[in-house]
Amino acid sequence: MMRTGVIAAVIFVLAHFAMLIGVTTPEKFYFDEVHYVPAARQMLEPVMREPMLNSMHPPLAKQFIALSIHLFGDEPLGWRYPGVLFGSLAIVAVYLCGLALFAAQGPAIAASLLAFFNQMLFVQSRIAMLDIFALTFSLFAIAAFIHGFRKQRPHLWFALAGIGFGLSTACKWSGLFVLAVCIVIVAVIRLMQGWRTQFADARPDDWYRPDLWPGFKAWHFTACFILIPAAVYLATFIPLYGFSVPDILEAQRRIFGDNTTTAIAGHTYMSSWPSWPFLVRPVWYLFDKIGDDRIAAVVFLGNPLILWPALIAVAICLRDWIVTRRLDAFLVLAFYFGPYLAWALLPRTLGFIYYYLPAATSASFALVYALKRGSMPGWLLWAYVAIGFAGFVLMLPISAAFIATSMATFSRLMIFQNWI
Repeated sequence: MMRTGVIAAVIFVLAHFAMLIGVTTPEKFYFDEVHYVPAARQMLEPVMREPMLNSMHPPLAKQFIALSIHLFGDEPLGWRYPGVLFGSLAIVAVYLCGLALFAAQGPAIAASLLAFFNQMLFVQSRIAMLDIFALTFSLFAIAAFIHGFRKQRPHLWFALAGIGFGLSTACKWSGLFVLAVCIVIVAVIRLMQGWRTQFADARPDDWYRPDLWPGFKAWHFTACFILIPAAVYLATFIPLYGFSVPDILEAQRRIFGDNTTTAIAGHTYMSSWPSWPFLVRPVWYLFDKIGDDRIAAVVFLGNPLILWPALIAVAICLRDWIVTRRLDAFLVLAFYFGPYLAWALLPRTLGFIYYYLPAATSASFALVYALKRGSMPGWLLWAYVAIGFAGFVLMLPISAAFIATSMATFSRLMIFQNWI
């Protein structure tokens, strides 16, 4: 336990330091900061004026940004520091997920490094948007869920997961996707147990066992995955609306209406969910000319050296789950496909590749799984981490605005025309 705590602290400090460098550049709003920072400012006003800004999302992430503005001032550091903080915590959460999945320090550390080097999490942690907050709480909830999954008495861990899911959803409703994954997993296992399902060649590492969680009753399920998340979620509205039930319910109606409408105008960087794993259409958060041949650029694209091979790793997980029923392969698949394919079910026509962030982060687990399975040499995983790091470094000129670059470098990095 002490070793895990020390490693988690080191990961946090290193990630925090790396993400904080140059975070105040640019010194103006860029991309969706124009929506979320004014909404956070509004929360600091003595009396909340109408209309409420950015009412299409729950308040928690904006409350964190508001608190940071109060502490550090209404300037770039105040806007963006919460993202840095939560991005660093997200890397720690990936490490804890990896530890719960693989029960070994090396693979868990490798997963956290790959998540950092995949470029998406790094970029999203340095902008005042909501996604990094929802992701971080979801990752801690996933770590608790996986840890509890292996216990005979998972009650405490599933309750902690419920708290995490409630906080994630209170940042952005996409947090519901991962909660839904856990609900489906538990419901399917309970259904199979009710049918007295058994595998003829049962193994200890099967994803399903008839003796799993013998004391976990229906009311425990309801408390952990419905009541606790709902209570935590609704509590985040109290600072805005007090205990006014009609106002809180009206806020939910507005969020639902704004997030399910199909009457949304197109966007230059919009893309459809089938294209996200292939990195077809990135989102340019910033592209400023700062000299005759110098630009400051931030693109949300993803590291191709990590995210393209991850598709092969996901296929390996799928093969192993089908053939050998392995629990770790099953959980990796669940937390990759769940938050990704959920977007296919929504009526919204407007989508962006940054919606792929949770699945792309879970892809790190698939890569670690594929590179440590069977008789794979131990050095291969770390060699691949080094390759991922090289790709991350190459992409830094278009990942961090404070690193000015030339048009020639930009042209070399834009391999495909549709990346521009």
